[in-house]
Amino acid sequence: MALTGDIAATYRGPGRVVRRLLSMGRREDRALVFLLLACLLMFVAQTPYQARLAHLDPDVPLSARLYWSALLWIFFLPLFSYLLAALTWLASRLARAGVSGYAIRLSLFWALMATTPVALLAGLVAGFIGPGPGLQLVGAVWFGLFLWFWIAGMRGAGGGMADEQG
Repeated sequence: MALTGDIAATYRGPGRVVRRLLSMGRREDRALVFLLLACLLMFVAQTPYQARLAHLDPDVPLSARLYWSALLWIFFLPLFSYLLAALTWLASRLARAGVSGYAIRLSLFWALMATTPVALLAGLVAGFIGPGPGLQLVGAVWFGLFLWFWIAGMRGAGGGMADEQG
């Protein structure tokens, strides 16, 4: 299925989509592409807000704001995501949950990827309306969807991938 079709299907059943992705075999390159594409789209989502800030405060030019935003979203978020996946894997081992490290990484990275449409909406709200209740609502929706997709993805992975280490 196409990436956009998988994203739409995730809103109907995130566990099924992650289970199907896992059934395609262990492909670290696929998981990494999901993560990097999600991070790139998160950076793009922040561009309207950075432009708004540059317009309101011209002391810091837009190019500088975009540089630091890119560093955060495209460099540090992938590192943080791998760290979060590793900590989750350690917690799952302590809890004796039957989820492999790969299934945790894939479900985390896919949750980021699948929530990018809402992140893009949040970027538009931040850029055109600015901080306020609307942005807080969209941010809360994004966070709730992210947690739902990630947890449902790990549950969908179940014990089927438990025998694989890492």
